[in-house]
Amino acid sequence: VQLQACGGGLVQARGSLRLSCAASGRTFSSYIMGWFRQAPGKEREFVAAISRSGGSTYYADSVKGRFSISRDNAKNTVHLQMNSLKPEDTAVYYCAADFNYGSTVFRVGPASYEYWGQGTEVTVSS
Repeated sequence: VQLQACGGGLVQARGSLRLSCAASGRTFSSYIMGWFRQAPGKEREFVAAISRSGGSTYYADSVKGRFSISRDNAKNTVHLQMNSLKPEDTAVYYCAADFNYGSTVFRVGPASYEYWGQGTEVTVSS
């Protein structure tokens, strides 16, 4: 699976952005998909994940209620709708794919995800 993320940019606090991630290959629906972010000088952290069917989602506490993850398996895409953005949301955002065969567990460690997009930068100004 190859992943390509886009949609980042500069936005004012309390604004919104929608990130997208396009996947190649015919097995997209076999993967749990996740979004991570990495701020300068910090470790990469989990943001959100969505089940293979799109019926279940999981969020980091820091974004719960503000961010929404969705996927379209027919178009091999996953999205992250980010509302009420804060300066502390500033980071490079990455989409990632977790095969995790036979399991529906959402994993939050970056090492669990096999494939990664190149990242898209989000800057939130105060």
